[in-house]
Amino acid sequence: MESSLLDTGASWRYQSPMRERRFTIEQADAHVPRLEALIERLQRSALQLRTERDAMAERLGIDPTLLPIERLLAERQGLRRVVEDLDAAINAIGDLGVDLKDAELGLVDFPAVLDGEAVYLCWQFGEDRVRFWHRRSDGFAGRQPLPGVPPAPEPQ
Repeated sequence: MESSLLDTGASWRYQSPMRERRFTIEQADAHVPRLEALIERLQRSALQLRTERDAMAERLGIDPTLLPIERLLAERQGLRRVVEDLDAAINAIGDLGVDLKDAELGLVDFPAVLDGEAVYLCWQFGEDRVRFWHRRSDGFAGRQPLPGVPPAPEPQ
C-alpha cells in the first residue's frame, strides 16, 4: 500500500481463489458508476486518515510516514470507523473482479481478452466510460484507445 494512503492493513490487491473474471467492454462500462462511488469513498477515507496522520506527526515533530497507524488509532479511536470504511471500499472494488492499480489516481484494470490476447481494459476515476486498454506487461503508460469506442467528449 502506498504510504500516502497509510498502512491500514487493508488488502490492496484482492485475490480471489476463483478463476479470473474476464470482462467485455459493455460489462466493464456497467461497473463504472459503482466504481466511481467506491473510489470516491475510498479517496475520502484516505484523505481523512492522511489529514489526521499529518496533524499528529506535526504535533509530535516526526515525519508523517514514520507514524504507525496503530498509534494514530490508539489516540483517535473514532478513526477505526474510517479504516473500516476504507477496507470495505477496497474489498467491494475487489469483489467486482477488477484490479485496483492506484487508489489515489483511481486507476482500475478489468481483465479482458482483445483479439485473442489477455489484456486489461483500463479506466480512471473521472472518465465517463472505459475507453482504453493495455497489455498486461505495459501498465498505464501503455494505454491505447479501444477500437470502436469514440473518444471522450471535449469539456465545455
